[in-house]
Amino acid sequence: MSYDENQPSMPPRRFGRGNLTIVIAALVPTALAGWLAWQVMSGPDENEPPRALPSGSTAAGKPAPPASPSPSATSATASPSPSPSPSKGRAGASGPLAGRVVVVDPGHNPGNFQHTSEINKLVDIGTNRKECDTTGTSTNAGYTEAEFSLDVSQRLRTLLEKQGATVKFTHTNDRPFGPCVDERARIGNKAKADAVISIHADGSAVGNRGFHVILPALVKGGAADTANIVGPSRDLGERIAGKFVRATGSAPSNYVGDGTGLDVREDLGGLNLSVVPKVFIECGNMRDPKDAALLTSSNWRQKAAQGMADGISSYLDR
Repeated sequence: MSYDENQPSMPPRRFGRGNLTIVIAALVPTALAGWLAWQVMSGPDENEPPRALPSGSTAAGKPAPPASPSPSATSATASPSPSPSPSKGRAGASGPLAGRVVVVDPGHNPGNFQHTSEINKLVDIGTNRKECDTTGTSTNAGYTEAEFSLDVSQRLRTLLEKQGATVKFTHTNDRPFGPCVDERARIGNKAKADAVISIHADGSAVGNRGFHVILPALVKGGAADTANIVGPSRDLGERIAGKFVRATGSAPSNYVGDGTGLDVREDLGGLNLSVVPKVFIECGNMRDPKDAALLTSSNWRQKAAQGMADGISSYLDR
């Protein structure tokens, strides 16, 4: 798993409208109501066939990561939440997101493979202690999750800055390993970010395909208290998921989230310790050949970044 803090840290491993919508939602089963809500979040697109994405999510276990990649590898619905308060952004920036701060968290670090002892050290995530970080996964050809996440993060930054947002990274491969999960959360908190997104790719069994967005559970214990961010984070995550479908054509995960593309977790320090709206996105399964073909495509990665940017913009500019 790309970011399963329950795994050892050794080298790898989607809404219509008006009164009609209300009437329909009252008459149809819960799953269809969830699909309508998804369409609202995604925005109208009469050219794309609907994708049934019922609301809700359940956690699911993930298999252990594969062996370490070769060094020579080449890249190839909750209650309505209040609108986020604008943060101080780039001076002179213009655009719909001017004054907004987005923190982008590229999952893992390419150097983690050479610093396994450091990333295995336990850190406080509020409810308990977990590993500082993990190595992440890779494709069978050795294209690492850390390389993928940094590439998509850079593309996302460009798209958001064009809209006037101030974009900050948790790291830019400028350090030998990490940062640890608790520090990643603190970076978003210190920036008083309007939104934080942590970008990943999964490492699961062949045949397990699609993306999912991880949302924070209601957690309170020690330094962890997500009560104020659960609602806003779900809003953010639903919008990103809907736009991601539209931009990439990828379907929600067929193995996590019961087809919703959403998964709620309480075991991730990066979410537990955040005091600002934050989500994770697993863009696909690097261990499945079909998903891997997408993840290693620069054209698809641009679409993935566009989907995330559209979702974040929808959340902030509303």
